[in-house]
Amino acid sequence: MSQPRQPLLHLISRSLRRRCPLCGEGRLFRLWLRMHLTCPKCGVTFAREPGYFMGSVYLNYGLTAAIVAGVYPICLFQQLLPQNVLLTVGLIFCVVFPVLVFPFARSFWLGFDEYFDPRPPVPSGDSDADEQSGNTT
Repeated sequence: MSQPRQPLLHLISRSLRRRCPLCGEGRLFRLWLRMHLTCPKCGVTFAREPGYFMGSVYLNYGLTAAIVAGVYPICLFQQLLPQNVLLTVGLIFCVVFPVLVFPFARSFWLGFDEYFDPRPPVPSGDSDADEQSGNTT
C-alpha cells in the first residue's frame, strides 16, 4: 500500500527553507555544505541508498547549464562584454553558482523524491542519533 502524498506546495516550501521533507521542522544542513544524515527532529534517514543524491547533482548541473546556455549567447551577440571577459565571467559563474545552489539542489531533490515516492512515517525513537555520533555527509 502506498503512502499518501504530501501537497507539492508544502514540499516546495520545505525545500526552499532547507527543512526535512517529512516533518518540515528539522534542518537538513548543519553547515552550508555539511548535511545531516538523519533529521534532527523526526529521525528520518535522508539518503535512501548509496548514490541517492546523484539526482541533485543533475539538478544543479542542469540549472547551471540552462542559465549559461541562455545568457551567454545573448551577451555574446549583443556584444555587452568583450569575449575574453565574457568567458572569464562564465567560467567563474560555472564554478561559484553550483556551490551556492548545492544545499537547495539537495533539498529540492529530497522534496521531489518525497512527492513521487512517499516514505512511511518514522516511528518515534532516538532522533538525535547523528547529533551524538557526529556523522554527517
